[in-house]
Amino acid sequence: MSATTPPVGNSVLTISSLNRLVRDCLESAFPLTWVGGEISNLTYAASGHVYFSLKDSSAQARCVIWRNRAQLLGWRLENGQKIEARALVTFYEPRGEFQLNVETVRRAGQGDLFERFLRLKAQLEAEGLFAAESKRPIPAFPRHIAIVSSLQAAALRDVLTTLHRRAAHLRLTIIPTLVQGEGAGAKIAEALGQASCSGCDTIILCRGGGSIEDLWAFNEECVARAIRASAVPVISGVGHETDFTIADFAADLRAPTPTAAAELVSPDRDGLLARLSQLEDQLRRRIERSLADQQQRVDWLGSRLIHPAERIRQRCQENDALGLRLQGALLRQIDRSHLQLTTLCQRQATARPRPELLAARLEHLRHRLGTQTQWALSQHSGKLNSLSSSLKQLDPHAVLTRGYALAIGPDGRAIRDASVLSPGDALKLSFSRGSATATVNQVVATPEAD
Repeated sequence: MSATTPPVGNSVLTISSLNRLVRDCLESAFPLTWVGGEISNLTYAASGHVYFSLKDSSAQARCVIWRNRAQLLGWRLENGQKIEARALVTFYEPRGEFQLNVETVRRAGQGDLFERFLRLKAQLEAEGLFAAESKRPIPAFPRHIAIVSSLQAAALRDVLTTLHRRAAHLRLTIIPTLVQGEGAGAKIAEALGQASCSGCDTIILCRGGGSIEDLWAFNEECVARAIRASAVPVISGVGHETDFTIADFAADLRAPTPTAAAELVSPDRDGLLARLSQLEDQLRRRIERSLADQQQRVDWLGSRLIHPAERIRQRCQENDALGLRLQGALLRQIDRSHLQLTTLCQRQATARPRPELLAARLEHLRHRLGTQTQWALSQHSGKLNSLSSSLKQLDPHAVLTRGYALAIGPDGRAIRDASVLSPGDALKLSFSRGSATATVNQVVATPEAD
């Protein structure tokens, strides 16, 4: 234990010290704890704090709920109620009283319901029934809204008042149903199905605040599945801001209160009219500015307009100027043509042939050609005679006229060496005149010179 150790021996404690030691011992020994009992001696103080006693058949304990906690309770305590309080055990030193500082309160038996709530929530969440991607957007400007609620519910009146104030033009369809008690969950699911088939744009599911038992119909599985099976988006406005139900998680949008649900689904008529007026002013200013700009452009274009007579005069001047330019261009073209003609005449006169000069030149060229031809023939004739003499000296027939003969062997070749012959070989002898055939009887080879 972390409490301050009490003095020992004969030390005397003051009451303040004793009470402080007792408080420290209690607060360190008991953490936040759930305590059950029946309410008695209930008092709502002007400060907002709530004082009461929590008792059972044989004992009681003083309890206090501070104002900031009491404001979050969501329902009113009454004497005789059986509750379960989550409290911190403490000791009020000024009076020396043991008391419980209560953090939160639930009706007796709420623990089991809360466990059922958590199990169903985990099951449906695992199935993807609460997935954000499956949520449908709420229409910004609906025309027809269906309200699923009890006809006797104050929440329904709040919703109708808010819708009439914000968007009186909306068509409303009320689908009455039980919202509390046995069989209420099935009735709510059936009403949601009817609303889905009513041709509406959005469904508001609403009920006022209450305990977990009062709101339990909205924690049933059939209600959650009916919400997700709806053909149109569903807004849940069940209980107070601190109340959470399975229907809130399954709905496409959760509103903290029924009134807030009506505000979320309906466009603010006054705000829309104000916005429309603002847009109208902007449109008028833009049109006026555009008209002013166009008028300025008309004035600018008007300043550029020319009277038709002035335009005709300008065109006449332009035509006269163009005529003068055309006349000057034609004269310059004629002058250039005359100059070109004169140049061509001169070139023609220069290139014209003169027969008397050409005849003398032709006679001169004929004489030169004859002289050159005679000289060339003389040169070629001498060269031809020289070549003929050389050719005659090399002619074998000329040698034969001097008494020599040409021996042709069996292979048709001239015999130059007797060693290539053999006795009995046939030879052909050619003479200056005629030829003869001979046979070799003996071969006498001449030895080679050393």
